[in-house]
Order: sequence, then structure tokens, then C-alpha cells
Amino acid sequence: MFGSLRTFFWYLAGEVDPRTEADDHNCRLVTAALLTRVATVHSEMSEVRRKALYTIVQSRFGLDDRATERLLDEAAALNSDAIDLYHFTRQLNEILNHDGRRQVVQMMWEVVYADGQANEYDTNIIWRAADLLGVSSRQRVELRQQVFAERAAFSQVCSVLPQSAALAPTAGK
Repeated sequence: MFGSLRTFFWYLAGEVDPRTEADDHNCRLVTAALLTRVATVHSEMSEVRRKALYTIVQSRFGLDDRATERLLDEAAALNSDAIDLYHFTRQLNEILNHDGRRQVVQMMWEVVYADGQANEYDTNIIWRAADLLGVSSRQRVELRQQVFAERAAFSQVCSVLPQSAALAPTAGK
């Protein structure tokens, strides 16, 4: 009861509940550690995956460069100490609702497809993590197709833009 009153007073005062901040940080940390595990499932993390992981974590969590670097350093340490996926998924199941867990699966696909095609190691780890997160096979496949289509569309646009930009007249000349 006193915890609820304390939270209510923090809300009225416009302050943030420290427990909420700790939960948010833990959620970000565990998510980043799981994404790190996915990015390194079959080898060392490629530079493309490292950049994708950085961008995904920074944009999804609204972090600045320093906070993103710090979070990814903590996540790498947590990942190296973890024995299995259950360590991460159990915590995420306690913190996130179903939509949040689906977003984590989507982020995993985004990391995997950052450097092209997913291999059997990539698909297997995402399948196992999604299963532990309670994301159905159908939803997992839909998320995979969505991310793949977005990556393909982005690649297509990028291949056209440099040519168009080179042909466009510059202002003032």
C-alpha cells in the first residue's frame, strides 16, 4: 500500500519512480543482451551487425550515443556470463506484455538481416527465443517476412538514390 502511495506522490510531483527507472534499464539491458546473443550466434559480430545493433538499440530506446555505448557494453558482459536464452527470456516475460515481446522478436530479425540473409543458426536462435517469449510461430514468420521486405525495399531505394543524387542539379550553381 505504501509503495502505491509513494508512486502516486511521485506521479503528482512530476518525478519518476526510481523502481520504474530500474525496471526500464533492466528491460533495455536484457533486450540488448539477447540481441547481442543473436548477433553473435555463429561467429564474432560483424561490423554491419554491430552498427545495426547500435542503431536499433539507440532508436528503440531513445538513447544518446554515450548511453547506447554504455548499455551495449553492459549487454556484452551480461551475454558472456549467460548460459542460455532462458536467462534473458524469463526476465523479458516478467517485464513485457505480448506486444513488447513481439517487438523484441522483430528487433532480432532486424539485427540478423542487417548483413543480408539469415542462416540456419540465426533462424534457429530466433525460433527458440520467440518460443520462450510466447510469440507464436505464425507471428515469428510474419515478423521475419516484414523485416525482410523492409530491408529489401530499403536496399532498393539506396541503390537508386546515389544515382539520382548525382544527376540532380545543385542549388546555386
